[in-house]
Amino acid sequence: MPFTDILPFLRSWIRNPLRTAAILPSGSKISALMTGEIDPHRGPVLELGPGTGPFTRSLLQRGVPEANLTLVEYSSEFASLLRGRYPNARILRMDAARIGDFDLFEPGSVGAVVSGLGVLTMPPRQVKNILNGAFKYLRPGGAFYQITYGPRCPVSKKILDVLQLEESFVGKTIRNIPPASVYRIKRCFETAGLS
Repeated sequence: MPFTDILPFLRSWIRNPLRTAAILPSGSKISALMTGEIDPHRGPVLELGPGTGPFTRSLLQRGVPEANLTLVEYSSEFASLLRGRYPNARILRMDAARIGDFDLFEPGSVGAVVSGLGVLTMPPRQVKNILNGAFKYLRPGGAFYQITYGPRCPVSKKILDVLQLEESFVGKTIRNIPPASVYRIKRCFETAGLS
């Protein structure tokens, strides 16, 4: 991770540790896990909570065109930093729980959603709103990728069941501070019958 990312990230974490879930930006190993299954030709990618942009960098390295990236960031400091780094991406300074309230994309047009949000610390209603909004835009076969520092999927089984979603473990790395895992969330009916 670039050294220049550490100070703004640490400042944000000190100001609001529940909103900025990690003390440092994600490293290259977890970024590769988060983006490794994303086909750069499947359409736009929506990134929630990009922070300083480690997953954004990884998406670009995978071949996703910068113009196909929409980054939803709540922090004005991070949004400003992202605008300077990724001038061809669409940067939206807003609460990710409100994405479903707007017409950000045509329904069913987004290829993948990448989430760096700290959903473990969020109220269930906020998590439901985030997932509802994301799946409003995700195309059939598209997936929502979520990072976590906990031992299991950070979205509860109850929320997954209500929204007819299911999770699967993508991978974990201890080469991140803190160690992190990635989960893939998809619509249940899209994985039914697959073994």
